Amino acid sequence: MFVGHYKDVPEKDTGFDGVTIRWLVSPKLGAENYAMRYFVLRKGAEIPLHHHDWEHEIFIVKGEGIITGGGKEAHVKAGDFLYVPPNEPHGYRALSETFEFLCIIPAKKEAIPDDEWA
Repeated sequence: MFVGHYKDVPEKDTGFDGVTIRWLVSPKLGAENYAMRYFVLRKGAEIPLHHHDWEHEIFIVKGEGIITGGGKEAHVKAGDFLYVPPNEPHGYRALSETFEFLCIIPAKKEAIPDDEWA
């Protein structure tokens, strides 16, 4: 078992202005099936529409935002959760000072940066 605190995990740049990621659980810790990431988007920040061959499970921790997926937009807030199927174009935009969410994905080599592997 591993127990950690998200603030002890380095916050990394994503390449999108105002968007950071913390890899909370990854193969680096021995996770073989899933990875858990913590995203923070500052007000107005966006992750544009994109898609992957894997699903996403998302839980909104703090703030409000817009998530686009399946050809529609959803206004989401803390406590909401989402499922994004594989290959569905999706994107995120922060409406509040910070929009923070957990995103769980399969632990696939193509989905996870090399430095998150053991």
